[in-house]
Amino acid sequence: MKPELKIFKIGGGIIDNESDLLEFVRLFSEISGPKILVHGGGKGASEMMKSLGIAPRMVNGRRITDAATLDLVTMFYAGKTNKQIVVALQRHGVNALGLSGADGNVIQAVKRPVREIDYGFVGDLSEASVNTNLIHQFLALGLTPVFCPINHDGHGQLLNTNADTIAASVAKALSKQYAVALHFCFEKRGVLIDMHDENSVIPTINLANYAELKESGIIADGMLPKLENAFDALQFGVDKVIIEHALHINDNLKTTLCLT
Repeated sequence: MKPELKIFKIGGGIIDNESDLLEFVRLFSEISGPKILVHGGGKGASEMMKSLGIAPRMVNGRRITDAATLDLVTMFYAGKTNKQIVVALQRHGVNALGLSGADGNVIQAVKRPVREIDYGFVGDLSEASVNTNLIHQFLALGLTPVFCPINHDGHGQLLNTNADTIAASVAKALSKQYAVALHFCFEKRGVLIDMHDENSVIPTINLANYAELKESGIIADGMLPKLENAFDALQFGVDKVIIEHALHINDNLKTTLCLT
């Protein structure tokens, strides 16, 4: 039987609220066993871009990353945000290790080719992108890796990758060694039928009703990459995928994904 591993991804809505972030860190610190945290970026980088006269651009929940944007998100994601989370975890006795993909060559990406949209310096991942042996060594030492959305191509170029994609890719790669439960945590209790009703959580989503929910517009924008990555993870060996409120990770009100 494979050992259990929990991977949590937190989004910008939690990162942007200092008290919510600190409460999530406290809850995360109480989870026993090996665990990994992946974080997004929040609005800090976008707000600084606006102050400098640079308009943030998003397509289907994914950031267009030109050279100026890459400089800013690297400072915010790999620097300020990552280290704030690491120091908060250390306060609660979690021996966290903050990482970009370039550190230890732990995640290596390929620059996304230009097709209908030029995403700029955005990295695409495969299962082979993830250095599973190194991550396993970190976990064996009792360390908790904390991944930001910045990685590299192995040829000196930093790249920006959607944090949901990083979480799913790490989960898939490690599913050969661990029974992986992947948790996407944000400021809602799950996937909602009505965004204004916190109790309208859809308890289970499979591939069939996912297509219907997407067609009806209930699932849109930033939820699209989250669900796409979630189903991809299930199809490639991840045991369980849950979408839940970051401050209610012990509640029963959440959305569980399944293939059938």
